[in-house]
Amino acid sequence: MAKWGEGDPRWIVEERADATNVNNWHWTERDVTSWSQDAINSLLLGLRVEGEGGSCEITDVSNIEGEASINNRKGKLIYFYEWVVKASWTGTNKMGIKYKGTVEIPNLSDENDMDDLDICVRLCKDQPNTPLTDLMRKEGVKKIRMALGNYVKHLKTEFSQGMILPTENALNKQNQETEAKVKLDKTQIGSSTTKNAPNTGVKISTVSLTMKDTFLTSPEELYRVFLNQEMVQAFTHLAAFVDGCSGGKFRLLEGNVYGQFAELIPDQKIVMKWRFSSWPDGHAATVILNFVNQGSETELILEARGVPDNEEERMKEGWQRYYFDAIKQTFGYGVRLC
Repeated sequence: MAKWGEGDPRWIVEERADATNVNNWHWTERDVTSWSQDAINSLLLGLRVEGEGGSCEITDVSNIEGEASINNRKGKLIYFYEWVVKASWTGTNKMGIKYKGTVEIPNLSDENDMDDLDICVRLCKDQPNTPLTDLMRKEGVKKIRMALGNYVKHLKTEFSQGMILPTENALNKQNQETEAKVKLDKTQIGSSTTKNAPNTGVKISTVSLTMKDTFLTSPEELYRVFLNQEMVQAFTHLAAFVDGCSGGKFRLLEGNVYGQFAELIPDQKIVMKWRFSSWPDGHAATVILNFVNQGSETELILEARGVPDNEEERMKEGWQRYYFDAIKQTFGYGVRLC
């Protein structure tokens, strides 16, 4: 079975770099406020420490107030975040008696190092004194500081991928390498025997398939990923051509995949004629992408019709790996911290 990385490069279009942000020169910004609130809540809720006198656990994160964003200015990433976090903890001693307290973090900010965070642990006023307060102030604070450090780490690694796109020189070099490979493959095709000639006019058996996946972003943002040439190049890590309009053509993965956008309903649906280069000439599947708003996330429903029946598994595996998983990894849409 042919791999996604192998294909017939006969369908060739002119590749061009999108001039809207050549060499990452302009200011671009991504709002990560909602993602950050979910991440901080997931990291703190259920955090637990144990000692000789009992155990303490954060049972509620009542308030995460602030904002966060990632900015790309002239190829340099700038992280901005400023949060006030309030939570509740419950301690249980060896006798099974429970105590309640609060945690407040007033200065989780890009201006402060983790060691400079103020993490205020208190016992509720109506509660009697207990050694569990000291346990929470020592071991609990260490774990809280570590958890918030992980939030910043994820913010600066997984979630920021794709913010800095290939420079003009790198893209031109990549395009030249792709063009050279195309010319070589064309020469090889021209000298091959007739048994390798494309199957034209052959009726093939086809199937339909459906796939679903969830992305931690809005329908508007996810819709844009499929139509923006720079974003496609970011998640495929290869030069690509994408004319993101109705009737516009696309070509990616070194010419392995190409087609045309047949219908576009902004932020809701993309209909495309899509094919592998190895499929019989003239045959393309109809791929429909439906973007369903699920509040803080988007469900993407893929329907494909006219897929050659011997290509069904390859189609599923390719879409999962080279589209869904690659998009999540590049743009952080699959990061759900727990």
